[in-house]
Amino acid sequence: QVQLVESGGGLVQAGGSLRLSCAASGSIFSINSMGWYRQAPGKQRELVASITRGDRTNYADSVKGRFTISADNARNTVYLQMNSLQPEDTAVYYCNAQARATISPYTPGPWRDYWGQGTQVTVSS
Repeated sequence: QVQLVESGGGLVQAGGSLRLSCAASGSIFSINSMGWYRQAPGKQRELVASITRGDRTNYADSVKGRFTISADNARNTVYLQMNSLQPEDTAVYYCNAQARATISPYTPGPWRDYWGQGTQVTVSS
């Protein structure tokens, strides 16, 4: 199994900043990429940002220039620095990892998506 634990959510005023963290743990064979998704009430979950082991990044157009994703591969941890937050950023933010779990010695499981429990980010006007 692979477990993801997020932290860093909270309530901030418009224009403020938050830094989210997500640490992967468990029987990890390999992680190809990690990222952040968000889901606002009544909306579909959407990709915010992702990063690969080679530090290739991808951002939603709505957050480019404001959010920065980074990773510490040695610690299987991903971060999301969120600046210039706006009320439209209010959502539950979920950590994601594309990973293979170790199911037996030298035997990986299939590639699949793992998800954290989510952390609430609320931006007031």
